[in-house]
Amino acid sequence: MSVSVLEVRDLARHFRGRGGAVALKAVDGVSFEIAEGSTLGVVGESGSGKTTLARLVMALDRPTAGEVIFAGHDLFAQPAAELARLRRGFQMVFQDPYGSLDPRMSVGRIIAEPLHLEPSAPRGAARRARVAEVLADVGLEPSDAGRRPHQFSGGQRQRIAIARALISRPRLVIADEPVSALDLSVQAQVLNLLMDLRDRERLAFLFISHNLAVVEFLADRIAVMYRGRFVETGPAEEIFRRPMHPYTRLLLESEPRLASGRRRARPAPLREDRAGDWTHACAFAPRCPHATMDCTARTPAPTALAAGHDVTCHHAGKI
Repeated sequence: MSVSVLEVRDLARHFRGRGGAVALKAVDGVSFEIAEGSTLGVVGESGSGKTTLARLVMALDRPTAGEVIFAGHDLFAQPAAELARLRRGFQMVFQDPYGSLDPRMSVGRIIAEPLHLEPSAPRGAARRARVAEVLADVGLEPSDAGRRPHQFSGGQRQRIAIARALISRPRLVIADEPVSALDLSVQAQVLNLLMDLRDRERLAFLFISHNLAVVEFLADRIAVMYRGRFVETGPAEEIFRRPMHPYTRLLLESEPRLASGRRRARPAPLREDRAGDWTHACAFAPRCPHATMDCTARTPAPTALAAGHDVTCHHAGKI
């Protein structure tokens, strides 16, 4: 039976404006669990709260409410020293493979940087051997340790960022749009690398993207996020085969596909998403072609339509 690595419970992050009133619910009560060797893909438009969620899981920001449980420890209940120790077990791969690397440092120093936080980490020749090992793991040469980031292509720089994340042998990797800045052929190489590393090292992945095709390739389960909430969660195959939330269907219909012999159904027209409509009980109601008065009067609760497939919609299974 797979061991749970990360558990998120009712996590929320609200930002306040002038006067102290809540101006933005960037993350609004999400819960999920990731086991070792598995991947949860979080998808949604820009502004849906995906990056804020990643920052909360990384304990780079404090939540308004909720818990982040890593390896049985509530991250936000730990003293600073214990949180620093726990951080060795979860690492992040950022979107920009160049901006996340210090151009003044050699690749070897960049990759070894997380080891400086570990008192028992290898030093000297042992540390150089560990750097060479992770360089080989991501398909680079040990001799690349002496070069600078600007001497590499975009795909190679992302491999360096992945090597840095792996150096401390983490149990969880949070990947925030890790391939969106790469061309298609390089995306495929990096995704295959991530999949191989996950399977070999039994890593747990929280994979964040707006690209459904990428998430379909890598994720076991998918959470569709809209304005801070998960509107649909379930096995990746099930969601792509039978999407049940109107927003999930919109994302799938909007995804560019190669031409085939079948004409795809035209997505239903959407209402204008007006500013200030955050007060609606269902955040998607202003855009949803199926919205009723009930959608603006009550907050929808998750409805289980199949094993592990939940939809947060008043009309779940009826549209």
